[in-house]
Amino acid sequence: MLVLLLSIIVLHVAVLVLLFVATIVSQWIVGNGHATDLWQNCSTTPGNIQHCFSSSANEWLQSVQATMILSIIFSVLSLFLFFCQLFTLTKGGRFYITGIFQILAGLCVMSATSIYTVRHSEWHLDSAYSYGFAYILAWVAFPLALLSGVIYVILRKRE
Repeated sequence: MLVLLLSIIVLHVAVLVLLFVATIVSQWIVGNGHATDLWQNCSTTPGNIQHCFSSSANEWLQSVQATMILSIIFSVLSLFLFFCQLFTLTKGGRFYITGIFQILAGLCVMSATSIYTVRHSEWHLDSAYSYGFAYILAWVAFPLALLSGVIYVILRKRE
């Protein structure tokens, strides 16, 4: 049972790290010395000088920012609730609240990456730009968060 709990915690922390990195790192769109994330657009000049400007104030980008932050909040809250339920839940009880919050985190990150994919049509046609690793990490965090949430819902507390 201890190995199972440890592996669930490791999975949850891995999802949390993926969400933090995907939200913070400036690598959602890359190409031609240019990198874009949810917060700023950066370009590198030939002298290796990096210039960064705030991202546009589009409503769709603000919704992506908000849902990524919500996914982090739900995941942190889920981890906190897991530890609280671990010590207060009765024998045989299930971690429903923890699982629901983790599933909500997965759905939020899915919504954010889907909106970002659909709304960035100006970079789809230009082959010089491609999706960066932070964008891919966000997509990887989605199924892992859902899996973690389902495991929490299925998990029963033993003595």
